[in-house]
Amino acid sequence: MSTLATVPALQPARLEETLRRFAALSEPGPGVSRLAYTRLERQAHDLFASLLAELGIAAYTDAAGNTIGELAPDAEPRPGAIGTGSHLDSVPHGGAYDGTVGVVAALAVAAAASAGPRPRHRPWRFVAFAAEEGARFGQACNGSRIVAGLTGAADLRQLTDRTGTTMAAAMTECGLAPERVETARWDPRDWRAFVELHVEQGTVLEHRRVPVGVVDTVSGSTRLRVCLTGVASHTGGTPMDNRRDALAAAAECVLDCERLAVAATDVNTRITVGALTVEPGAITIIPGRVVFTVDVRETDYGRQRAAAHAVGQRCRTVAARRGVDVEVEELADTPPVSLSREVAAVAHAAATALGLPAEVLASGASHDTQQISRLMPAGIVFVPSRGGLSHSPGEFSTADQVAAGAAVLLETMYRLDATA
Repeated sequence: MSTLATVPALQPARLEETLRRFAALSEPGPGVSRLAYTRLERQAHDLFASLLAELGIAAYTDAAGNTIGELAPDAEPRPGAIGTGSHLDSVPHGGAYDGTVGVVAALAVAAAASAGPRPRHRPWRFVAFAAEEGARFGQACNGSRIVAGLTGAADLRQLTDRTGTTMAAAMTECGLAPERVETARWDPRDWRAFVELHVEQGTVLEHRRVPVGVVDTVSGSTRLRVCLTGVASHTGGTPMDNRRDALAAAAECVLDCERLAVAATDVNTRITVGALTVEPGAITIIPGRVVFTVDVRETDYGRQRAAAHAVGQRCRTVAARRGVDVEVEELADTPPVSLSREVAAVAHAAATALGLPAEVLASGASHDTQQISRLMPAGIVFVPSRGGLSHSPGEFSTADQVAAGAAVLLETMYRLDATA
C-alpha cells in the first residue's frame, strides 16, 4: 500500500483502540446494545464530538441528533463540501463494527487531513448520524432521512417502540428538539459529495479475498407489522378442531414468507421475520394474539413492492382459513437506490492507486448514504466482514481491514476534493 499506510491516524492499533472506546458504551450483555435515541447513543455522539475537538474541529448536534464537524479548506477554496461518516446506534446485542467503523474512519480521515501536507480546497465534514437502525422504532436511517427531507416532525409522533414511546418523545428525553427537525435539513448546494465506509455485512469480499468493496446499488426495504388475533383458551379444555390459535396461524405465515423469498426469481429478494410476540404467553393457554414483523429487501423496487404485497396476501389467506383476524400494517418503505457512478469510479481508482483490489457489489443492507444520495453524489466503500456476520456479537473485521478501508476513504476524499 502507498505511503498512506504510514499516516499515524490510519494505524490499525489506533483504529482498534477507538473502536473499543465506542464498544464500551453499551447496555450489559453480549455484544453492543446502544439503541436509537437513548442515553448511550447520545454518549457515543458526545465521544465523537470530543475526539473531533481534540483535533481542533468543532462539532454541533442538530435537532435530529446528528453530530457534525467541519474542517475548513486550507487552499484556494472551491464550492461544495466533501462529507463522510456513518451511525453510532446499534441493534440489541449487535456488534461493535456496524456503523461505528464508518465513524471511526471519519475520525481517522479528519486527523490525517488536518495534519497532512496535501491541500484541501473544500470543507470536509464528518458526520455521526442518529438512529440509523430500525430496531427500536421500525423505520431505519432516521437521522439521514431527516436531513434529506424524507421524515418530518409529524412522522416522529407516529413512530413508536414496543413500549408505546414515540420517537418524538424519545428525542425529547435525550434533550433534542423533534419539533424543529426541519431545521436539520441539508441544502444540496452546500455539498459536493458524500462517502461512507461500512462493513460489508455479507461474505462476497471474504470469499473472493478482496480487501475493498465499492457499492453500486443499495437494496430497498419494506417493513411490515402483522397482527393475528384468535381466541385465548384452555389448552386442555379446547378440542383441536375448535381452536382459533393465533400462533399456529403465525407459524404458517412465517414459513410462507420464507417460501416466497426462496421461490423468487431474483436472488436479491430477501424476506425475514425478525420479531414475534405471543400473548398471553403461558404454557396452559392457547395463544390468542401474535404480532410479528417482516422485512422485505430487494434491489428492484417493483419486485420489492410485489413481494411485500404477496406477504400481506399470504397472511390474509392463512388467517381466513384458520378463523383468526389479521391486520397488516406497513411500518416503513424505502426504495432501492443506485449510487453515484462518479463517486464509485473515484473510490475504485483510489483503491487501485493504493494497491488494493476492489470489487463492485450491491448492498443488501440499508445505509445512511442511501438517503443522502438523494441530495448529492454519494458512495459507499465496504471492508470485509468475517463470516458475513452482522447484527450479532460475532460481527468482526480486522484492524488491518479497517485501516485499508480508511486509507481508501481518505484517498477518495482527496480525489473528490480536487475534482471540478
